[in-house]
Amino acid sequence: MPSSTMQMFAFILAVLGVVSATVATLLPNWKVSADVGSNIMTAISQMQGLWMDCTWYSTGVFSCSLKSSVLALPAYLQTARTTMVLSCMMATMGLCLAALGLKCTRWGGSYRSKGHTAISAGACFVIAGVLCLVPASWFTNEVITTFMDSKVPKSSKYEPGAAVYVAFVSAGFLLAAGVIFCLSCPGRRGGPLDSGSSHPDKPKQQKLRQEQPTRDQQKQQHREQQSQTEPLEQEQSHRENLHQEKLQADDRQQEKSVPDRLNLEKDKQYHSPSRTRNQDAKAVYCLHDYV
Repeated sequence: MPSSTMQMFAFILAVLGVVSATVATLLPNWKVSADVGSNIMTAISQMQGLWMDCTWYSTGVFSCSLKSSVLALPAYLQTARTTMVLSCMMATMGLCLAALGLKCTRWGGSYRSKGHTAISAGACFVIAGVLCLVPASWFTNEVITTFMDSKVPKSSKYEPGAAVYVAFVSAGFLLAAGVIFCLSCPGRRGGPLDSGSSHPDKPKQQKLRQEQPTRDQQKQQHREQQSQTEPLEQEQSHRENLHQEKLQADDRQQEKSVPDRLNLEKDKQYHSPSRTRNQDAKAVYCLHDYV
């Protein structure tokens, strides 16, 4: 499949072909009078085109007259008119399609649709080149046949003019551009997108396709690591919870044991052998004291 550079080159050739075909269609010098003999009348140059006949006098005067009657024209001239106009129209339509089918543009749809558009543009260019080549060849054949005919007087003999050569060159440009665009076959590349962005970038798509398996592998490895680390984390958290519960239980036991210790200390203080417990003053008095 041609690259973007080749497509741009073909597009430039197509533009040159369209301009050349249009110029050749309008030029009046498809055949020019041959300068033969030593007659004084050979100083006058006559030119005939598809639409008009022009005469250039030795005095510098240049005059042209349109071909008024279409049916009175010979068959090769009528064919040349029709085919050259059709060639210009087909080439112009091919240019419009080629602008949409270029890879370097951001319009024209997805990769596959741009490929089909480029093929259509190439077909238009090939048809336009053939339509331009046929009248140029036929016209040249008629001019050379008439020139080689000995029955035709020398004053009526013509040679192929510059417009014929321009038509041949434009046909070559159009055919070359058409062949290059026709090679833009989207089926040679696997996995194109039928719908999507206005201008898909192919290197980026290839890179994404290459990176996709590695990303999947990384995700799978990450999941496996998580599945391995989750039991360990749960066991560790369970141990921490048990340790905290044990600490809380110890704190509670310590809080309960503090009053017991105080009571024991008081008992020891009251029942020590060296010191007696203070008795209540009311308990000291006996009943006979009140009597």
